[in-house]
Amino acid sequence: MNVDDISQVTVLGAGNMGHGITEVVAIAGYDVVMRDIEQDLVDDGFESIKWSVEKLSEKGIVSEDAETVLDRIDTEVDLETAVSDADLVIEAAPEQMEIKKDIFSDLDEFTPEDAILASNTSSLSITEIATATSRPEQVVGMHFFNPPVKMDLVEVIYGAETADETAEATYEFVESIDKTPIYVRKDVNGFVVNSVLGPFSDEAAWMVSEGVADIEAVDAAMVHRRGYPMGPFELSDLTGIDIGYHVRKEAGRDIPPIVQEKVDAEDLGQKTGRGYYDYEDGGGTTYEAGQGEDVDTLRIEARIINEAARLIGNDVATAEAIDTGMRLGAGFPEGPCRRGDKIGLDTVLEKLETLHDEYDHERYEPSEHLRSLVEAGTTGEEAGEGFYDYGGDDGERHYSTIQYELSDDGLLEVTLDRPERMNALNDDLMDEVVHLLDSSDLDEVRAVTFEGAGDRAFSAGADITGFAGREPYEAAITEFFEAVAEYPRPTLARIDGFCLGGGHELALACDLRIATEDSEFGFPEINLGLLPGGGGTQRAMRMLSDARAKELVFRGEHISAERAQNWGLINRAVPESEFEETVEEFLNDLVYGAPIALQKAKRVMNVGRDQDLEAGLELESQAFGHLLATDDMQEGAAAFMEDRDPEFEGK
Repeated sequence: MNVDDISQVTVLGAGNMGHGITEVVAIAGYDVVMRDIEQDLVDDGFESIKWSVEKLSEKGIVSEDAETVLDRIDTEVDLETAVSDADLVIEAAPEQMEIKKDIFSDLDEFTPEDAILASNTSSLSITEIATATSRPEQVVGMHFFNPPVKMDLVEVIYGAETADETAEATYEFVESIDKTPIYVRKDVNGFVVNSVLGPFSDEAAWMVSEGVADIEAVDAAMVHRRGYPMGPFELSDLTGIDIGYHVRKEAGRDIPPIVQEKVDAEDLGQKTGRGYYDYEDGGGTTYEAGQGEDVDTLRIEARIINEAARLIGNDVATAEAIDTGMRLGAGFPEGPCRRGDKIGLDTVLEKLETLHDEYDHERYEPSEHLRSLVEAGTTGEEAGEGFYDYGGDDGERHYSTIQYELSDDGLLEVTLDRPERMNALNDDLMDEVVHLLDSSDLDEVRAVTFEGAGDRAFSAGADITGFAGREPYEAAITEFFEAVAEYPRPTLARIDGFCLGGGHELALACDLRIATEDSEFGFPEINLGLLPGGGGTQRAMRMLSDARAKELVFRGEHISAERAQNWGLINRAVPESEFEETVEEFLNDLVYGAPIALQKAKRVMNVGRDQDLEAGLELESQAFGHLLATDDMQEGAAAFMEDRDPEFEGK
C-alpha cells in the first residue's frame, strides 16, 4: 500500500491522544472513524473535537467551517465495524503491552488484508506488538506528541519486520496531514526523542544529588545560559516525576537519589501540588536569570550529544532526524547534533572521558560513533565537518534552519525552516542565509524569494533563546540584513502570518513585499526594553513618514496587512486565495526581466536614496549609459519592434 491508497482511517481511542489524532486527520481531509470501548468515552471525545474545531475555524486556523470537518468523523464502539473498511488504523490505547497485543490480534482478523496497522505508543516495542498479528511487515509505530493538534512531530518507527513500503506510506501520510515525520529505523527503547531527552533530566538529577549544584541553579543555567525553553527540574515537574522514574526503572537504569526521594514522598510535580518546586503555596518555579553561572552545563549536554551519536552509530536515526525531533518534540533551541558541532565533538568526548574516569559509570561511556568522528578529525563546525558537513564558501554545506531550491529559470526560493519557533531568527539561520547568498552563482540566479515554513508566520522575530548568554558587544547582527538588502538580484518577501521584529526587518531588507490579508506587522522590541537592531529603525524612516515610522517603533503594536499596504510598508495585501497568483505575477517580471538592468536599477535606487538629487542623477546616468552597450538592450529593442516577448540572457 502507498499513501495514495489511504482514504479511510480509523483511530482506536477517544482520550486526549485519540481524539486529538482524529481531529488532525479529519482537518487534513480524510474520512475517519473514532472508536472506543464505551459510548460515553466516544461522545466525550467527539465533543472535545467539536469544541476545538469550532475554535480553530473561528480563528481562521482551519480554512473550512467546523461542520465540514466534523462531517468527516464517524464514531463507533464495535471494533469490527470500526475497522472493516480501514486503509490505516492508528491505535491510541493505554500504554500496556497486553492491551495493545489484544487489539492488534483483533485487527489482524477484522481489517482488510492490505491495511497498515499503526501504534501510537510512546515507549512500547513495535516488534513485540507486531507478534500479535500474522502480518508484522504491515505494523509500524506512529508516535504523535501531546497535544496532536499543536505538536508538529510524528515519529515513524520500524519494528524488526516492518516493510519499507509500510514505513514510507506512513511517513507520507504524516506529511499529508501537515505534520513533520522522522524515521526511527530500529525499535529501540524510547525511540528518538525520549532517548535523547533522557539525559537532560537524568544528569541534572545526579548533579543535584551529588551536591555539585542546586535545583534553581541548574534550571537557570539551562534556560538563561543555554537557551532551553524549560529547565530539567521544571520539565520534570510538568510531565510528572513518576513518569521519568518508571521509564528509568523499566530500562534498568540507576535512579538518582533526588528522584527517589520525591517519588517516595509522592511529591510528583504540578499534578500533586509539589515536586522540585512548590505549586500550592510557593507559586511554582523560583529560578531567575543570573543564577547558575557556575553550573557545568556541558556535563548535561555532553550526555545528550553522546546519546544522539549512539543512535546515529546504531543506524536508528540520522542527525537530521534527531535534530528535527528534538526541536519539534522537545522544544530544544537547536538539535543536539548541531549544538555538538558548535561546541566541538572533541570537547564533548573529553568531557565524557573525564566523567567516566571520575565516576566509572556506563552512562558516561562515549559512543563508538562519537569516538570515530573525533579520531577522523571531523570534530564539528570549526573543522568543517562533524555530524554535518559545513563546506567552505564555494562548497556544499548542510543547512539546518533553511531550505532552498533553485529552479531552471533562475528563481532561488529560500524558506526559513523553524516552524516550531515561528521561524524566529537565530545565529544559525542568519549565518546560513548569508552563506547561501554569498555562495550562489549569480549567472544562475534571476530573483530570490523568502518565506516562512508552516502556516503561522513569515518570521515572528529574533529567537531570544538563540541569543542566550550573549554579551552586549556581540549583538551586531546587521550582516544578515545587509546581505539580503545588497544582494545583486531582486528579492521578494512572501509573507503569510506574523511578520514581526527581526522578521519584519528581513522583509524590509527585501526589495518587494507581498502579504496575505491576515498577516500582521510590527516592531515589538520596545516592549522588551530594546529597539529594532537589524536596520528596522532606518529602513522604516526611509520608507514611511517620520510620524508613522516612530509610531511603529515607539508603540510596539501590530498593524494589519491592509494598514501596512496603505502606509507603504508592503506592495500588496491580498486574500489568501489570490496570494500565489499575485506573487507569480511579480516573479514573472523579475525572473524573465533583463538581469543587468534590474541589477543596475536596484543599485542606483538603493545608493541614490541616500545621496542628494544631483549625485543620484549622476549614478542613474552612468548606469543608463552602461546598459546601452549590453546585448540585453539590443534584444529588448528588437523584441519591441517585432512585437514579441524579449529573451534576456544577462549579457
